[in-house]
Amino acid sequence: MAKDTPDRPRSRWGVLAQRDFRLLWTGETASQLGNSITVVALPLIAVVSLGASSTAVGVLAAAVWLPWLVVGLPAGAWVDRVRKRPLMIACDLVAAAVFVSVPVAAWLGVLTLGQLIAVALISGTAATCFYPAYHAYVRTVLDGRDLLEGNAKLHGSETTTQFAGPGVAGLLAQAFGAATALLADAATFLISALCLHRIRVVEPPPASREGRDPLGRQIAEGLRFVARDRYLRPIVTWGAVTNLALMGYQAVQVVFLVRTVGLNPATVGVLLSTGSVGGIVGALVTTRVTRRVGTARGLLLLQLTTAPFALLMPMAGPGPRMLLFGLGGFFVGIGVAVANIVVGSFRQAYCPPHMLGRVVATAMAIGHSMIPLGSLLGGVLGDVVGYRGAMWIMTGVLAVCWLILALSPMRKERDLPETYEPEPALAGG
Repeated sequence: MAKDTPDRPRSRWGVLAQRDFRLLWTGETASQLGNSITVVALPLIAVVSLGASSTAVGVLAAAVWLPWLVVGLPAGAWVDRVRKRPLMIACDLVAAAVFVSVPVAAWLGVLTLGQLIAVALISGTAATCFYPAYHAYVRTVLDGRDLLEGNAKLHGSETTTQFAGPGVAGLLAQAFGAATALLADAATFLISALCLHRIRVVEPPPASREGRDPLGRQIAEGLRFVARDRYLRPIVTWGAVTNLALMGYQAVQVVFLVRTVGLNPATVGVLLSTGSVGGIVGALVTTRVTRRVGTARGLLLLQLTTAPFALLMPMAGPGPRMLLFGLGGFFVGIGVAVANIVVGSFRQAYCPPHMLGRVVATAMAIGHSMIPLGSLLGGVLGDVVGYRGAMWIMTGVLAVCWLILALSPMRKERDLPETYEPEPALAGG
């Protein structure tokens, strides 16, 4: 496992002083930038090059997430059976290949909407296999004491690329065409694969194949592990409800700002970017806060003090009142970033290594299933009670989600545990 010996002085650069982590961080930052480009470039290709309808664009967006619902749980069990780094490199190469196919087809004049949907499905499937392996592999590269700082660095760069990616995609599409912009995305996956290839740390071998349970039984074991664990169960539940609320208000936030508040597209873009700025701030403060007050208390404290700010967003109106939306989005971004960093680090340290892929995949499959559901709910509420009413309902849910964590065992803890210990059996059980 990783590298710093206990008596080794820590560099002022922190985990970035470690060569293997720098490579992991560089590759993941590059691929996240590519993902942010794709979010804009694929719909642009469908609309500008193929004249697709809004329904077709919606199908294209859903195709990216569908693999999580279909193969998310099997992928987690499979990840626990294999070495993580070769799998991640293979996923990067597959994603690069399918994204290159789009500009090639466009240059040949044979690009179709069906191909774009296939690209979304294949790249989404590659991501579904990549991310459980990636979250498990971080623990191979870093010592347990460095997980929180490392995840903060990784999440900070991810949030930065989400902020910069759409602008980069727009510039590339304007200069070279939307289809050609996907070449930049393909290049980022090749950079990620190269960085992973150069990592030197020796990965522990997967569990022996002898006596291995069938895949279905391993999936069920992962589900039971999450459902029965006194920490993972409330965390996954809270994450799912939070995703539902986030996607619910995000489904109507643009039309709310344009039609109800009366803002122009440029102002809308600036206000929506405040969430990403908050995410960057959250990544910067997480390590400092949790070291001072503990991971459990820090997570609860920062959710309690940020989530209620979501209620500022539906208060937005013309003039200076539009700033209320940006302020609410900024604090929500802080809370989301802190949660992702603390929860990700907790899972990596807490879960038995042979279960980590399944636990990550279970949590992500449940959480991602709320994305289309929340979007649908937000859209329906917008038609039924109006855009401001829908914003009030969904941000109201988000504002109180932290109560799920507050009612869990972590309310009594300073720090989340770093080692899994089964609950003692009941007497006579």
